[in-house]
Amino acid sequence: MVFSPPVRLWLLPNAMLLAVLTLWGIVRYPHLPSRIPQHIGVDGVDAWTDRSIGSAFVLVFVYVGVTVLLTACAELTLRVTPQAELPEEAAPFGHGLTRPSLNRPRTRASALRTARALLVLNACTGASLLIGSGVLWRSTADQEVPGWMFPAMLLPLLAGTALTVVAAVRDRRTPVK
Repeated sequence: MVFSPPVRLWLLPNAMLLAVLTLWGIVRYPHLPSRIPQHIGVDGVDAWTDRSIGSAFVLVFVYVGVTVLLTACAELTLRVTPQAELPEEAAPFGHGLTRPSLNRPRTRASALRTARALLVLNACTGASLLIGSGVLWRSTADQEVPGWMFPAMLLPLLAGTALTVVAAVRDRRTPVK
């Protein structure tokens, strides 16, 4: 799949985060204890697993999956015909649907805004997983987790989600011309 120029440009921070996350994991892997955190609960690490490539790099694999999904969504958002460019009559599959009920961007500008918001959300997800990797890749099997870790992981996700919602709301308020 060849990405459109806006997606390529906004995908760079995500690619850099993925590279940093992967390289950090590769450097840390030989120094990990034989048992590493599998789950972190309210009281710290509450489940452990044996060290393996799969268990140590689970957050990297999750980020790759999220990156593929959100990049595809951003690219498809840019490729769909906006409502403003649709002919006045409804498409054959859309009998009974009014233009405002169609689930597509209103304009090319709103499609670009939405695609960028999705890629920013992806970068925020990468930042959150980078913070989580700090606990996963510790060189000691310590049950304690710093109290600031949960808010620090949640904050980028909330910021990215808020930007995506703002882009969607702004799109819905944009009149179709």
